[in-house]
Amino acid sequence: MAKGGNAGFSADLVKFIKDWKDKPGNLIMILHHVQEEQGYISREAAFEVAERTGIPLARVYGVISFYHFFKTQKPGKNLVSVCLGTACYLKGGQDVIDECRSLLKLKEGDVSTEDGLFSVEPVRCIGCCGLAPVMSVNGEVYGKLTKAMVKPILDKYRQ
Repeated sequence: MAKGGNAGFSADLVKFIKDWKDKPGNLIMILHHVQEEQGYISREAAFEVAERTGIPLARVYGVISFYHFFKTQKPGKNLVSVCLGTACYLKGGQDVIDECRSLLKLKEGDVSTEDGLFSVEPVRCIGCCGLAPVMSVNGEVYGKLTKAMVKPILDKYRQ
Protein backbone atom coordinates (compact mmCIF):
# COMPACT_ATOMS: atom_id res chain seq x y z
CA MET A 1 0.00 0.00 0.00
CA ALA A 2 1.46 3.42 0.86
CA LYS A 3 5.12 3.92 1.68
CA GLY A 4 4.21 5.18 5.15
CA GLY A 5 2.29 2.01 5.94
CA ASN A 6 -1.38 1.13 5.74
CA ALA A 7 -3.45 4.06 6.97
CA GLY A 8 -6.45 1.80 7.54
CA PHE A 9 -8.83 3.71 5.30
CA SER A 10 -12.41 2.45 5.33
CA ALA A 11 -14.06 1.29 2.13
CA ASP A 12 -16.16 4.49 2.20
CA LEU A 13 -13.04 6.66 2.38
CA VAL A 14 -11.33 4.73 -0.43
CA LYS A 15 -14.46 5.22 -2.58
CA PHE A 16 -14.60 8.93 -1.66
CA ILE A 17 -10.98 9.39 -2.74
CA LYS A 18 -11.64 7.54 -5.99
CA ASP A 19 -14.73 9.69 -6.70
CA TRP A 20 -12.93 12.98 -5.86
CA LYS A 21 -9.51 12.18 -7.26
CA ASP A 22 -9.97 14.16 -10.51
CA LYS A 23 -12.24 16.98 -9.28
CA PRO A 24 -11.07 20.57 -8.68
CA GLY A 25 -10.38 21.25 -5.00
CA ASN A 26 -10.10 17.53 -4.36
CA LEU A 27 -7.20 17.56 -1.92
CA ILE A 28 -8.87 19.68 0.76
CA MET A 29 -12.09 17.67 0.50
CA ILE A 30 -10.19 14.38 0.74
CA LEU A 31 -8.13 15.55 3.72
CA HIS A 32 -11.29 16.73 5.50
CA HIS A 33 -12.78 13.28 4.95
CA VAL A 34 -9.64 11.53 6.23
CA GLN A 35 -9.60 13.67 9.37
CA GLU A 36 -13.32 13.19 9.91
CA GLU A 37 -12.85 9.42 9.80
CA GLN A 38 -9.61 9.12 11.76
CA GLY A 39 -9.60 12.23 13.96
CA TYR A 40 -6.34 13.49 12.47
CA ILE A 41 -4.09 12.99 9.45
CA SER A 42 -1.30 10.57 10.26
CA ARG A 43 1.94 10.29 8.32
CA GLU A 44 0.65 7.02 6.85
CA ALA A 45 -2.61 8.67 5.80
CA ALA A 46 -0.75 11.52 4.06
CA PHE A 47 1.35 8.99 2.13
CA GLU A 48 -1.75 7.02 1.18
CA VAL A 49 -3.62 10.14 0.01
CA ALA A 50 -0.64 11.08 -2.15
CA GLU A 51 -0.44 7.58 -3.60
CA ARG A 52 -4.17 7.21 -4.27
CA THR A 53 -4.55 10.67 -5.84
CA GLY A 54 -1.24 11.00 -7.66
CA ILE A 55 -0.70 14.32 -5.87
CA PRO A 56 2.92 14.86 -4.77
CA LEU A 57 3.46 14.21 -1.06
CA ALA A 58 5.03 17.67 -0.67
CA ARG A 59 1.79 19.26 -1.87
CA VAL A 60 -0.29 17.09 0.49
CA TYR A 61 1.87 18.19 3.43
CA GLY A 62 1.81 21.79 2.17
CA VAL A 63 -1.98 21.83 2.45
CA ILE A 64 -2.01 20.02 5.81
CA SER A 65 0.49 22.45 7.32
CA PHE A 66 -1.09 25.58 5.83
CA TYR A 67 -4.59 25.05 7.23
CA HIS A 68 -4.78 25.01 11.03
CA PHE A 69 -7.92 22.89 10.86
CA PHE A 70 -5.88 19.84 9.94
CA LYS A 71 -4.34 17.93 12.84
CA THR A 72 -1.23 15.80 12.45
CA GLN A 73 -1.21 14.40 15.97
CA LYS A 74 -3.78 11.99 17.30
CA PRO A 75 -6.24 13.91 19.47
CA GLY A 76 -6.68 13.07 23.12
CA LYS A 77 -9.84 11.62 24.58
CA ASN A 78 -10.74 15.03 26.05
CA LEU A 79 -10.48 18.09 23.81
CA VAL A 80 -9.62 21.26 25.71
CA SER A 81 -10.24 24.40 23.63
CA VAL A 82 -9.08 27.70 25.09
CA CYS A 83 -10.38 30.88 23.52
CA LEU A 84 -7.77 33.39 22.48
CA GLY A 85 -10.18 35.78 20.77
CA THR A 86 -9.83 39.45 21.66
CA ALA A 87 -12.04 39.52 24.78
CA CYS A 88 -10.62 36.27 26.18
CA TYR A 89 -7.05 37.20 25.36
CA LEU A 90 -7.37 40.58 27.08
CA LYS A 91 -8.88 38.97 30.19
CA GLY A 92 -6.24 36.24 30.57
CA GLY A 93 -6.90 33.57 27.93
CA GLN A 94 -3.17 33.09 27.35
CA ASP A 95 -2.65 32.46 31.07
CA VAL A 96 -5.41 29.81 30.95
CA ILE A 97 -3.88 27.95 28.01
CA ASP A 98 -0.40 28.22 29.55
CA GLU A 99 -1.77 26.74 32.79
CA CYS A 100 -3.47 23.89 30.91
CA ARG A 101 -0.25 23.08 29.07
CA SER A 102 1.77 23.27 32.29
CA LEU A 103 -0.60 21.06 34.32
CA LEU A 104 -0.75 18.50 31.51
CA LYS A 105 3.04 18.61 31.04
CA LEU A 106 2.80 19.47 27.34
CA LYS A 107 6.09 20.51 25.78
CA GLU A 108 6.45 23.03 22.96
CA GLY A 109 4.78 21.61 19.87
CA ASP A 110 2.80 18.93 21.75
CA VAL A 111 -0.92 18.91 21.16
CA SER A 112 -1.84 15.81 23.15
CA THR A 113 -0.69 14.30 26.41
CA GLU A 114 1.45 11.16 26.29
CA ASP A 115 -1.33 9.10 27.89
CA GLY A 116 -3.77 10.24 25.16
CA LEU A 117 -6.21 11.63 27.71
CA PHE A 118 -6.08 15.33 26.72
CA SER A 119 -5.54 17.55 23.69
CA VAL A 120 -5.18 21.31 24.13
CA GLU A 121 -5.80 23.78 21.34
CA PRO A 122 -6.23 27.51 21.09
CA VAL A 123 -9.38 28.67 19.29
CA ARG A 124 -10.38 32.10 18.06
CA CYS A 125 -13.88 32.26 19.52
CA ILE A 126 -16.21 30.05 21.52
CA GLY A 127 -19.03 32.59 21.36
CA CYS A 128 -19.18 33.47 25.05
CA CYS A 129 -17.30 36.80 25.08
CA GLY A 130 -19.23 37.99 28.12
CA LEU A 131 -17.76 35.11 30.12
CA ALA A 132 -14.14 35.80 29.13
CA PRO A 133 -11.75 34.11 29.51
CA VAL A 134 -13.39 30.90 28.37
CA MET A 135 -12.39 27.32 27.69
CA SER A 136 -14.40 24.27 26.76
CA VAL A 137 -13.73 20.61 27.44
CA ASN A 138 -15.54 18.26 25.06
CA GLY A 139 -17.97 21.10 24.32
CA GLU A 140 -18.74 21.94 27.97
CA VAL A 141 -17.99 25.64 28.45
CA TYR A 142 -16.26 27.15 31.50
CA GLY A 143 -16.12 30.92 31.83
CA LYS A 144 -14.70 33.77 33.89
CA LEU A 145 -11.67 31.56 34.46
CA THR A 146 -8.60 32.16 36.55
CA LYS A 147 -5.47 30.00 36.53
CA ALA A 148 -6.55 28.51 39.87
CA MET A 149 -9.80 27.23 38.34
CA VAL A 150 -8.08 25.20 35.62
CA LYS A 151 -6.77 22.27 37.70
CA PRO A 152 -10.13 21.26 39.22
CA ILE A 153 -11.74 21.38 35.78
CA LEU A 154 -9.06 19.15 34.23
CA ASP A 155 -9.19 16.81 37.25
CA LYS A 156 -12.92 16.28 36.58
CA TYR A 157 -12.00 14.74 33.20
CA ARG A 158 -9.15 12.57 34.47
CA GLN A 159 -11.61 10.12 36.00
